[in-house]
Amino acid sequence: MSTAMTVDVVGTARDRVDGRLKVTGTATYPIDVTLPGMAHAVLVQSTATSGRIRHIAVDAAERAPGVLAVITHVNAPALARGPMTPSGPSPLPPLQSDVVLYYGQHVAMVVAETREQAQAAAALIETTYERGTPVLSYDDPRASRVSHPWTPDYVRGDVPRALAAADVQVHETYTTAENTNNPIGLFATVAVWNGDALTVHDTTQWPQGVRDSLAVAFGVDPAGVRVLVPFVGGAFGAGLRVWPHVPLAALAARTTKRPVKLVLTRAQMFTSVGHRPNTIQQLSLGASRDGRLTAIEHISTSSIGMSDELINIITNGTLDAYACPNVSTRATQIRQSIPTPGWMRAPGEAEGSFALESAVDELSYALGIDPIELRVKNHAHVHPESGLPWSSNALMDCYRRGAERFGWSARNSQPRSMRKGGQLVGCGMARGALVAYQPPCKAIASIRRDGTAFVRSGATDIGPGPYTVMTMLAADCLGVPVERVRFGLGDSAMPRAPQEGGSGLTGALGNAVHATCVSLVRAFVDLVSDDEGSPLKGCRLEDITVRNGGIQITDDPARFETYTDILTRHGRDDLTIEGESAPPGETSSASMIVQAGRFIPYTAPSTGTRAHAGGYAAHFVEVHVDPDFGTVRVARVVSAIDGGRILNPKTARSQIIGGIAMGIGMALLEETVSDRTGRLVTTSLAEYVIAVNADVRDVDVLFVGEPDSMTPLGTKGVGELAITGMAAAIANAVYHATGMRIRSLPISIEKMLGQLAPLRR
Repeated sequence: MSTAMTVDVVGTARDRVDGRLKVTGTATYPIDVTLPGMAHAVLVQSTATSGRIRHIAVDAAERAPGVLAVITHVNAPALARGPMTPSGPSPLPPLQSDVVLYYGQHVAMVVAETREQAQAAAALIETTYERGTPVLSYDDPRASRVSHPWTPDYVRGDVPRALAAADVQVHETYTTAENTNNPIGLFATVAVWNGDALTVHDTTQWPQGVRDSLAVAFGVDPAGVRVLVPFVGGAFGAGLRVWPHVPLAALAARTTKRPVKLVLTRAQMFTSVGHRPNTIQQLSLGASRDGRLTAIEHISTSSIGMSDELINIITNGTLDAYACPNVSTRATQIRQSIPTPGWMRAPGEAEGSFALESAVDELSYALGIDPIELRVKNHAHVHPESGLPWSSNALMDCYRRGAERFGWSARNSQPRSMRKGGQLVGCGMARGALVAYQPPCKAIASIRRDGTAFVRSGATDIGPGPYTVMTMLAADCLGVPVERVRFGLGDSAMPRAPQEGGSGLTGALGNAVHATCVSLVRAFVDLVSDDEGSPLKGCRLEDITVRNGGIQITDDPARFETYTDILTRHGRDDLTIEGESAPPGETSSASMIVQAGRFIPYTAPSTGTRAHAGGYAAHFVEVHVDPDFGTVRVARVVSAIDGGRILNPKTARSQIIGGIAMGIGMALLEETVSDRTGRLVTTSLAEYVIAVNADVRDVDVLFVGEPDSMTPLGTKGVGELAITGMAAAIANAVYHATGMRIRSLPISIEKMLGQLAPLRR
């Protein structure tokens, strides 16, 4: 008896299916869209930080050549606030009052025949303000404190008593700066109306969220709103919200009865699409003399806009980071006269992990215990709160294998003890982690009579590679050659999909595609179950192997039939199925593990028997510090990653490298600066410094662990994992190199010189 043999595409390193389009410049981004008769909109922004608009003079702008409309709060129609979303409330609608809440707030919009004409006219608008006194600091007595219900205080055990009784204590304050997402591509929106039907091309990570928000804003049927974004470009979280410029573009199109394109300038990208808020964090750790953590207290204060309700949970990752019996966290937001913050790669976890992992490093030196040994000693083998075993957790392997690859054992444990030429050399490490996140998702899969497959869902691809990995996954599940599979996304008319954020899309979309493709194969099996003309008559899903564009009885290779033959005999052009992902830990009729073309029943862990684990990382960093000039160079990085099942090692590795690069920027370079009046000083990539190729040198990524047991696909999120803990690993390496602890990001040359100066005297 012979059996069918197939080789899985999933798990192999493959080039991006959309790579050729991108490198040849034929991928169409929103900024590239041009429509017949298209006009152009330009925004005018407030130069005041707080107060009211006393008068806005638009006469000269209205008379300028090519101008079609000038819209301000005086003549703008009422726009409703967008709906509540899974991530919190929508931003306030624009141009609805004379109140100014921050520098860079949109106060007017000019629409003209060309962008240049709109810019020239916008420069003619004169705005007079009744200026208020902005709230710009945490200690301003006028600042209101916000404790949101979705970031409640957390207490486990008795932290004050445990701290008081601890043999060794660490009490320190850590700060992180405001960072701006700054994708290279400028955000753009193109809008066109046809009656009450609206089509929008928008730089977004959630087309269906944009659709729903615009439908509410303009009081139209969501079914008549279509949002298209086949290619996004970078976003890093900036595209998760429907920012005010998006309804403004739609308003401009409705007002002029023309298609309208609105493109933000680089300066406007700093004020209009969010930023990572700054934080002040107090960490207190208590431990026994042998290194057992007995208490953790993590208190965070972060900034928020004057009218926003942003969810940004700084302390959430501390709750289950270590096996500690006494833990308390408190997160407070302070309202300030600043541009509305948003989400930036690993929001909350990136900032919170810097403080926690820096404090753990300080504790290791206070105890005289190796930083890895301290973390291993306090590893949470089960969930600290529930006591349940993890659905998967290879963090211990991350520590072990990462240390081996890095050569940690060769490190001299004494700070300021290692040199390379005239450079101080330091080695640091930190733990990284993300919470598990998999929202609901739907997909549609079709196989056509020509043997091709078309799978689609209303998701987006901001760079991690959904186009590629979903094509690979569908090819395996359907047994269709990968070059015969097309995956579609970026269209709000496609099945409901979540935002690409929270490192949850691969799990959500992947399980939806997986379940839908399994259901499609089952539909073919049902179609031929009583078909006398089919060699597959009477087969079951468990009996078959999919390969070469068809179905075969696993134990009888002669009994094989292509999808084309089946569809032709039944007089059908295609067979199409819509499906959805099962929630993690649940089993559905489509819950199968597909391996080498065979379908193996999957059973989720029994309810309440596993704690759903996210991804884990152990980062190891070597830095070189110039003691005279204070420069810090990251010489090499080794990151050991537990990302569950890795669908494509090539694109996954690329995601980790990208997170490492952003971690380097966060640690050493990036800071959004405002002056004492609240006016932004860093409004271009000349002033706002990001990590470039020269800053990201020797990077080694290794994947460890096994597929997660909570879903048939077994994936975890990796898109944001690498930035969690990375800034701390770099800061810890700087301490090891210099013996000087810097607890404020970024670790700039100025801060380094200030710390190193006493050592040179």
